[in-house]
Amino acid sequence: MCLTVRTDESVMPARTIAEAFEHARSLDAPLAERLDTYAQSLREINQPMAEAVDRLVARLNQSRMADSAPAVGEAMPAFLLPDHTGRLVGLEELLAQGPLAVTFARGHWCPYCRIAVSALAEIADDVAGAGGAIVAIVPDRQEYAAKLRAEAHAPFPILTDIDNAYALSLGLVFWVGEEMEHHMRARDVDLGSSQGNQSWFVPVPATFIVGTDGRIVARHVDPDYRKRMEVEAVLTALRAARG
Repeated sequence: MCLTVRTDESVMPARTIAEAFEHARSLDAPLAERLDTYAQSLREINQPMAEAVDRLVARLNQSRMADSAPAVGEAMPAFLLPDHTGRLVGLEELLAQGPLAVTFARGHWCPYCRIAVSALAEIADDVAGAGGAIVAIVPDRQEYAAKLRAEAHAPFPILTDIDNAYALSLGLVFWVGEEMEHHMRARDVDLGSSQGNQSWFVPVPATFIVGTDGRIVARHVDPDYRKRMEVEAVLTALRAARG
C-alpha cells in the first residue's frame, strides 16, 4: 500500500479541535504527516495545551523511561487480556496465527491514538495477506475499547489492560501530571470514567513487532506520543518476520 499526500487548496483551516482531528485523520498521507498536521492545528487552536504537551514530553524524555521497555531480540512478555466482548485473548494464541504487531494506545479519548489506530485499520487487509496480525492494547474499560474499535473500523482486537498492569510490567506507564490533567478535563476527558480509577496514568504509545518465536524483531517506543511507528514500517516488519 502506498500513501500519498492529498493536496486540496479548498480545505479551510480548522476552527475547532474536532475539525482539526477529522481533517488530519482523513488525509491521504503517511501517518506521521497526519499526526503532525493535527499537532500543528492544536498549537494554532489551543496554544496553552500544546505548550503543556511540550513540557510533558520533555519531562518524559528526561526520565528516559523508554529505556526499560523490551528491546529487539528479547522475548515479548506474555499477556492474557479481555477484548471488547470480554473474551480473553493471549499472546500465544495470536502468535499461532503468524507474526504480530502489538500496539499500545493511551485510550479512546486520545486524538493521536484514534488517528494511529485508524491508520492501522487501513492496512489490516495487507497485514492479513502477509500472514500477520495486529492487536491494540488500551487501559480503557471494554465499552470504551469497543468505541475506539468501531470508530476506527478496526478488524483486529482491542484489548483492555486494567490499571495499566501489563503496560506497567513493560515500563511503559507514566503519570500525565496536574497540568495536563487540567487541560484534559477542560476537554471533558475523564480517565476516572474510562479507566475505572483516578490514577491518571497512561501508557507510552509503543509498537512491537513480534515474530512467531515470541521475540521482538522491531519496535517503536517514543514518549512523545505525537509520534508513532509508520504503518508502512509495521507492514514491512511483519512481512520480514513472516519470511
